[in-house]
Amino acid sequence: MSALRKAIRIALTGTAAAALAVSASAQDFAITGATVATGDGSQPVENATVVVRGGKIVAAGAGVSVPAGVAVLDGTGSWVTPGIFMPLTDLGLYDVGAVSNSNDIRAGDSPFSAALDASTAVNYASQHVAVSRVGGVTRASITTAPAGSIFAGQGAVIDTGSDPQPVVKARAFQMVALGERGARLAGGSRVAAFAEFANALREARDYANGRWDAESAHLTRSDAAALGPVLSGAQPLYIYVERASDIRAVIGLQSTYPNLDLVLVGVSEGWLVANEIAASGIPVIADPLDNLPSSFEQLAATQSNVGRMVDAGVKVAIGGLSGGITGPRTAPQFAGNLVALSSVPGATGLSWGEALASITSIPAAISGYAGRYGVLAPGAAGDVVVWDGDPLEVSSAPVRVFIDGVEQPLSNHQTRLRERYRDLDESDLPKAYDW
Repeated sequence: MSALRKAIRIALTGTAAAALAVSASAQDFAITGATVATGDGSQPVENATVVVRGGKIVAAGAGVSVPAGVAVLDGTGSWVTPGIFMPLTDLGLYDVGAVSNSNDIRAGDSPFSAALDASTAVNYASQHVAVSRVGGVTRASITTAPAGSIFAGQGAVIDTGSDPQPVVKARAFQMVALGERGARLAGGSRVAAFAEFANALREARDYANGRWDAESAHLTRSDAAALGPVLSGAQPLYIYVERASDIRAVIGLQSTYPNLDLVLVGVSEGWLVANEIAASGIPVIADPLDNLPSSFEQLAATQSNVGRMVDAGVKVAIGGLSGGITGPRTAPQFAGNLVALSSVPGATGLSWGEALASITSIPAAISGYAGRYGVLAPGAAGDVVVWDGDPLEVSSAPVRVFIDGVEQPLSNHQTRLRERYRDLDESDLPKAYDW
């Protein structure tokens, strides 16, 4: 642990901090003298204060007064941000990827597709959740992956708290794959994928209007019912596409299905049609640094993709980081890379404020929680992360994490193993064979 990190941890665990022991109830507290970034796209402010009462943000910024009776934490030398909101991950849906009994990401043998509900499989005790929490991730939207159909099912919004109730919103959005992935699932062609998509929406409309014909339908009754909220616009539809022509085709769906609430996912060639995406008003969840084509639909991939789309006026969140050991918690690193990219000749990156927003307020807004999560603003949830340095630098780490004003444990299987073997005491090692 660096000397700076030790000093900050000592400052944050003094007498005032002792009043904020991990608890099942929200605490009232203020962090003073810190560098504060509110997550709304603005630049960080030095010597600022954040006040949390009743699990909500009361105030954040310079010149903020601390109300009487509120415990004060000295944040000198630390940074304070909203919690990271990681969009579109598989966090909490598997423990060991290669062990099918612990993996709920795909259901290729199921007769259902759109009706699948990711919220029913979330494991709040997963070490992947604990590892992400230690990395400053406080919220996430999760989804299963398409397997037997182009429809993956209904995703959910969760928090990463240590309590046994992680689901913030079940059936928060529907996920469908078009492009190359959809083509494979639909029979080998994009033509088949779009035909399956159009037929599914037609059958869902028939079901909603009482004209359901179970004998001729391709969808199950449950799948048709699950797509009803998508048709009405009550449930967002996340569409995975990468190629510029596929992106244009999805934008064109707005004229055929005007009620669809669309979100583009992947979008490696988005920069080629950035102006069209911006004009459509469709937000994007993009892989942060795709710079080499891993498929024919990504031939125009570039690290400048996100920066160019943002410059065109597209609302872009960084996503596509799977659960597990190197998943959501790496979001600040990728955001920092996009900041550094701004200094590369000929490249287009993000400002510091834009980069933090891409992993906090923007994914929260895309998920339907604008102003509630991902920001340090009055009335927002008390999701607060205290860092020992610039959060977009790989050398920095959270020293304190709060979700809804409740302080969270910063321990997991990794940290326990680290502490166990830090001193290299051989008595801690598993017993070896006797020879």
